[in-house]
This record gives sequence, C-alpha cells and structure tokens, in this order.
Amino acid sequence: MSMLFNNTRFECTSKVGSRLFRRCALTALALSCALGLNVYAQQPSQPAVAPASATEIAQPALFDAIASRAKLLARREYKPIQANIPEALANMNYDQYRSIRFRPESSLWHNESLFELQLFHPGFLYREPVILHMATDGPDSFVQFKQEYFNYDGPAAPLAGVAPNNIGFAGFRIHYPLNSNEYKDEFVVFQGASYFRMVGPGLAYGLSARGLAIDTAEPKGEEFPVFREFWLVKPNPTDTRMVMYALLDSPSVTGAYRFEVIPGAPTEMAIEARIFARKDILKVGIAPLTSMYMWGENHTRFVDDFRPEVHDSDGLLMAASNGEWIWRPISNHRQLRVSSMLDTNPKGFGLLQRDRDFDHYMDMESRYEKRPSMWVIPEGDWGKGRAELVEIPSDSETNDNIVAYWVPSKAMKAGSSATYKYRLRTMDDHVIENTGAKVIRTRIGWGANPGQANPPPPSKRKFVIDFRGGELDNLSADSPLVAEMQKSAGTISELVVRQLPDGRTWRASFKLEPEGNKVADMRLFLKLRDQRLSEVWSYVWYPDAI
Repeated sequence: MSMLFNNTRFECTSKVGSRLFRRCALTALALSCALGLNVYAQQPSQPAVAPASATEIAQPALFDAIASRAKLLARREYKPIQANIPEALANMNYDQYRSIRFRPESSLWHNESLFELQLFHPGFLYREPVILHMATDGPDSFVQFKQEYFNYDGPAAPLAGVAPNNIGFAGFRIHYPLNSNEYKDEFVVFQGASYFRMVGPGLAYGLSARGLAIDTAEPKGEEFPVFREFWLVKPNPTDTRMVMYALLDSPSVTGAYRFEVIPGAPTEMAIEARIFARKDILKVGIAPLTSMYMWGENHTRFVDDFRPEVHDSDGLLMAASNGEWIWRPISNHRQLRVSSMLDTNPKGFGLLQRDRDFDHYMDMESRYEKRPSMWVIPEGDWGKGRAELVEIPSDSETNDNIVAYWVPSKAMKAGSSATYKYRLRTMDDHVIENTGAKVIRTRIGWGANPGQANPPPPSKRKFVIDFRGGELDNLSADSPLVAEMQKSAGTISELVVRQLPDGRTWRASFKLEPEGNKVADMRLFLKLRDQRLSEVWSYVWYPDAI
C-alpha cells in the first residue's frame, strides 16, 4: 500500500519475502549479491584511457574520456566477463584471506606524498578483480599485480605464486596522517561492487557509501553496479586533496565518477556522477548509504544480550528545502519497510550515529559510539524526488540492513543520462548546520498506567521523545513550551511537554491508540508560542511492531 502524509510518502511491501532483500555484509558482498557483479570491462593489456601529460589530468579531459567510454558502453549489450582468477584463490577460506597482508613499504607513492595506497589481494569473496590505472603519461597506465606486494603468512603460504601478473586487485585503501603527523591512518576503502567507506579523526569504520543503488527493495530484486576500473591521480608531495576517477557498469546502467578526497575534521569527498541508462530503470538511488541497525532505545521487543544498543546508525536526518530538519529514528522491523520524505532540491540528508555515549552500548570490541555519521550535501539542481529509507529485518549485526538514498521523480529510460554532484561528509553528529534542538532519544512502551484497573490493550503505545540543544538551553522550567503534532491515523492523548531534572532536556510524551491495522505516520516538534525551537521528529508506527 502507499500513502502521502505531510510531505511523506510511505510504502509497505510486506507481502514480498524479506529474504529477497537481505543486505549482505560488506565482506560477503561478492558471494551473496547475484546481480551486477560481472561487467564488460577492458583488460589491463589494453589500457583504456591514457592522458597526454600530468598537467592534463587536472583538467576535464580524462573525466570526459571516461564518460565518453561509459556512454558508448551503455549503447552495447551488457556482456559479463569471466574472472581470470585461479581456483585456489577463488576457493580460499577466511583464515587464508586474512593471512595475506600487504607490505606497507610497497604502498603506491610510499614516502612520495602525504597519501599512500595499499592494495587488496584478489580471491576469497572478491573473485572479480578491478583494474587500477595510474593517470600519468607513461606507456602502461595500469597497476601491475606483483606477488612481492604481499606477505603470505601461515595458512596462506601455499598460495604464494599462484596469482598471475595480470589478475588485478580486489580494491584499495588510502592512508593519510589523519590523527597525527607520525602515522598515516587508513581512512578510505574501496572494495566490493561500488561500495566505499571513509572516516574522520577519532572515528572507526561503520556505515558504507555506494556509487549507485538500482531497484533497492523492489520485488524483482536489487541490482548492484560495480566500479570496474579506477584512474588514480598522484598527489604532489604536500597536497592535502586527492583525485581519482572510476568507471561503473551493470546490466542496467554505466557511469563515470570523479572523487576528490579531502581528509580532515570532518573528512569530505566531492563526487560527480555521470550515469547512462542501458535500459529502463524502475528506481535509481542517488548517493546511497548502507548501514546496520539491530536494536536501540526505541526497540519494543526483548533482546537477550548484555549490550543495551547495537547499531552503526540510529536515524535518518533530512534538511528539507523549506528549512525543516526532519529526524526519523531507525528500527529493525519484523518485515521489510520502505518510507520516504518528498522534497525538491533538498539541502542534505544522511544516516547518523547520534548516540555517542559508550554506556549506551557497553561494547569494548565493536565500539559503536565511534561509528561515523555520513551526510550528503547535494550541489546543483536535483529537482523533485524523495529521500527513501529502507529498513530490512535482520537477526545479525553482520548484516547491513539499512539503506538510504535519493530517488529522482523523473525515471531513467534507456538511452537517457543524468549528472549528479554532491559532497559526502563523514563525521560525528556535531558538524551539521542544524542550530535547533535535536532529538536525542525515542522510547516506546505500553500505554497503560501503573495499577490501572482496566488496562488498555497492548496496541496502545506511549511515546517519549527527548530534545536537547539550541534555544532550549536558555529556557526556564516554567516556559510555555508546547508540542505541535500531526498524524495520519489513530488517536493521540495525553500530549505533554516538560523539562527533565537535568535542566537541559525537554521531553514530549503522548499516547497513541492505533486505528485498526492502519499505519500511523507521525510528526512532532517543539515551539514556544509562534517560534519553532526543534527539528521535526518523524516516525512511522506499524501495527505489527510489538
């Protein structure tokens, strides 16, 4: 079913088996995602694009050449290629793969730049290596695989010498002195389909970004485009930015991508994507983000685990074009859920890890309080569309079960093309231009009162939403603060706002009595007379949530 409420489009596809949409963990992507992993790509023995000089790589010529190739490729029938990987590498186990270690002294640009690249060995789950090119004026633009780049330790020792020299790599990671001048930290990784991750100072890897999402959460199954080739531009010795290009391909689409990596606090990536449709595409997801959510403060079912919360992200934030900041907490539902927020030329959206308190996770290994948030800042005219949130049922924190992206209202037809520019920012929650009060937690429970003679049914729920920051810090406890609320279905009662004993936090609480099996799409924000003081809390309550 589908409905539109308060600029929010909601879709429920619960009749479709959620197993079709189970997000595989990043490390298992190559095995469990069947579509889009094989592409027609030029082999290393046939260099695809070679700029005339080092000066030219700073100009649009190289990017234009890759885009022209992507456009030409989109006119041809999709032809998957056979991976040139020996059986021993394809069938190695996890212990063997993790025992193959790249030698830091073999890093690209070692001691020649602030940036260094380390390479991933092909094999195990990564059976379709990518081609890496050096964007120079040399006769051979591709990076040759060499056995001496790697140490084959322990169980991997029998695999030394197995890989041919033209096999390519499984991906790469970028190092930079992010946290100190004495050590170059790994802060960007490209590995698996079009997935990549990045972090800022003091943060640990968590959610991932992708080049493109195709037909996510659609009944016919999702297609995963792949970055098949990269062109790496060598930075000058003191450069604090790095540029690279990529060719993307899949059965439905091709694309040329430009990435400008800007490490710092926060770390950013300026991205331009030129995409070309091979055939009609039902749904294109621009700037997709993929994360994990198992349980948190708004979870309504018992979890037999010592950790109070387990998640890489806890909400979707959107900066709408009308000035609203909308916060939608994430949930791990019993069934696949898809919800959307409509807009024209949004100012930004992203998946955030807003809770930074270790005591809320108690996990010394995973350190979820250090997982980064990721924020998308559109540039130029993105037009009408929707920010879509996909919540996939999951019973394991190794599954990436949360996806968010922008869906343009204009569908892509075969032969059409589109260009999107945006900045991707990875950070903690304190580097976003939202100056109003923020939702810091959402809690949900049974709507009965203690000792109530005739308690209501379990379907009646009590919601508690706590706000902090902005002008709320300057209000006294007796300020006439109220909550303005809208809902699509059900009956709301006992809506009150009060200050908590800490003197900093304000709580809005209410009870919801659902209307049969109707979904309740709710919006709530705090205001003082005619002045709005908080972001919008947005939540969809499903009757099967308890």
